[in-house]
Amino acid sequence: MLFNSYEFIFLFLPITFFIYFYLNQKRLTEIGKGFLVFASLFFYSWWNVAYLPLILVSMLFNYAVGHQLSTYEKTKKSYPKKGLLTVGIIFNLALLGYFKYSDFFISNINYIANTEIPLLHLALPLAISFYTFQQISYLVDSYKTETKEYDFLNYALFVTFFPQLIAGPIVHHSEMMPQFAKLRNKVKNYHHIALGLFVFSIGLFKKIMIADTFSVWANNGFDVSETLNFIEAWFTSLSYTLQLYFDFSGYTDMAIGIALLFNIKLPINFNSPYKALSIQDFWRRWHMTLSRFLKDYIYIPLGGNRKGEPRTYFNLFLTFLLGGIWHGAGWTFVFWGVLHGVALIIQRGWQKLGFKMHTFLAWFITFNFINITWVFFRAKEWDDAIKVLHGMFNINNIVIPEALSKKLIFLHQYGVEFGSSWLHNVGAGLSSFAWLFGSLILVFFFKNSNELAKTFKLNYKTALFSAIAFIISILSLNKVSEFLYFNF
Repeated sequence: MLFNSYEFIFLFLPITFFIYFYLNQKRLTEIGKGFLVFASLFFYSWWNVAYLPLILVSMLFNYAVGHQLSTYEKTKKSYPKKGLLTVGIIFNLALLGYFKYSDFFISNINYIANTEIPLLHLALPLAISFYTFQQISYLVDSYKTETKEYDFLNYALFVTFFPQLIAGPIVHHSEMMPQFAKLRNKVKNYHHIALGLFVFSIGLFKKIMIADTFSVWANNGFDVSETLNFIEAWFTSLSYTLQLYFDFSGYTDMAIGIALLFNIKLPINFNSPYKALSIQDFWRRWHMTLSRFLKDYIYIPLGGNRKGEPRTYFNLFLTFLLGGIWHGAGWTFVFWGVLHGVALIIQRGWQKLGFKMHTFLAWFITFNFINITWVFFRAKEWDDAIKVLHGMFNINNIVIPEALSKKLIFLHQYGVEFGSSWLHNVGAGLSSFAWLFGSLILVFFFKNSNELAKTFKLNYKTALFSAIAFIISILSLNKVSEFLYFNF
C-alpha cells in the first residue's frame, strides 16, 4: 500500500488512527499496541502477502538472538557471546543477499566462467534492506548491553511501525521504544495531529506534483531515447536529481507526518542536502539515518579515524563501497559507491593540507559531483549512463530553440545548432524549464520541511497552506506511482 493512494489516505490511515486511539481511550493499551502491529503487517502484506512470513521469521529470529545477547551476562551460557552475534548478523545478511543479490552474483559467475547457471528471478521483498539494517543495529546494541529487555510485542512494533517500515527512516530502538511506552502518547494530541497533517501534505505535494513530473523527463532521457544532445542530457540528469530528492524526501515527510498522528517522532532524514558545501556535508544531510548506520555500525567498528590516515582512508572507501552495494545489485551502484568513497578521501586529504575554497565554488563542485554521480545511480545499464554522460560533456552537440536563432545567430560559428526538436528526446519544452528552475529555487532558497515544522503554529495560514497542498495533490492523483527507494 502506498502513502500516495486513495485507499491509504481515505481508508487505512483514518481507520487505523481511530481504532488505535479508541482502544487506548478504553485503557486497552496492550491490545492497542497489538492492533498497531497487526495494521502495520496488513499494510506490508497489501503489496505481496507471500513475503509476510519472511518478515515474521526475521523478527522472531532477531528478537530471540537479541534477547539472548542482552541477558548473556545474567545467565551462564555455553557458547561465546561474539559467536552468537556473528550468527545473527550472518543470518540477516544471508537473507538480504539471497533475495537481493543472488541473480547479480549468478550473472557475474556466468560471465566470468562462461557458464549458464539459470537466474532465480526473485522479486525483492519490500523493505528488506531497511528492516535488515534496523535489526542488525539492534543485535549489535544488544551485544553491547545497550538495549533493555523488551517483550516481543514491543519489538514487533519497533520493526513494523508502518510509517517507517517500507523505506525508512532507519530508526534506532533507543529513539522508538521509549516513545511507544509513554502514556501521554496514548492520548490524541491535537497539536501533533495538525503538525502531522501539515508535514504530510508537504510530502504528498512533493511526490505527486514535483517528483512525478520530473520522472517523465528522467525516464525518457535514461530509458527511452537512444541519443541526447547537450541540453537534453543535462536536463535529463537534473530531472533525475530533482525527482530523487523530492520523491525520497517527500516519502520521509509523509512518514514523519503520519507518525506524528500517533504521537511518535521519527528522526529527520533530510536537511537540504543540495545546499551542501562538501561531500561530507552532503552525507550529513542526505538520508541521514543511513549515514548514521554506516558510521556507527561499519565505519567506527572498522577503526574509524583512530588507526592512522591510510587506515582512515580505507575505512571511508569501504564504508561507501558497502553503501553503494546496499542500494542495489549492480555494477553501477558499486561504481557510485566507489566514486563517493574516493570523493570523501580527496576531501579529507584537502582538509589535512589546510586548503580552503570559496563557498560558492565549494557548493558548485559538490552539487555537480552529486548530479553527475546520480547518473550511475539511476542508469539501469552501463550504456544508459554512458549515453547521458556523453551528451552532458559533448559541447559539439548543442541545440537551442529555433526562435532564438535571430538574436543568437553568432553562436552558430561555435557549433551551436538551432531547431524545433531541441528537447524532443526527453519529451520536454520551454515550460519544462520553468519546472526545473522553479524547483531549483525551491531547493536552494526556501526553508525545508524540518525548518517549517520547527516554527509551525496552527493558524489560518498554515491550515490554508496544508489544505491547498493536500487538495491539489489529491486532484492530481490520477495514477499511483511507487517511491524510488522501494526498489532499494
